[in-house]
Amino acid sequence: MSADCLFCKIITGDIPADVVHRDAHVLAFRDIDPKAPTHILVIPLEHTPNAASLAAADPAAVGELVQAAGRIAADEGIVEPGYRMVFNTGDDAGQTVHHTHLHLLGGRPFDWPPG
Repeated sequence: MSADCLFCKIITGDIPADVVHRDAHVLAFRDIDPKAPTHILVIPLEHTPNAASLAAADPAAVGELVQAAGRIAADEGIVEPGYRMVFNTGDDAGQTVHHTHLHLLGGRPFDWPPG
């Protein structure tokens, strides 16, 4: 845990969140500034600053995030017609909280390329 990390404080319950999933490795909650009708953040319980550092430290943990996102997408009813999973890594990519997180977005069509 990182004492000054917003997501670590959500994990510990010091900051409330609309939690949709929790297991031994992953916490998922609704984004407070959603960019789609379904916008859920899926985070590891262990603090790492971004997806690349998580993959370097524990490659299986990245798979756990993606698997959890897939299960949540099914629970949310967005598997069909589709959904998007996004990892922003670094300030220039739009990462504002430096704790690894996967954005699960669905419920509307998305353009390509994103941005």
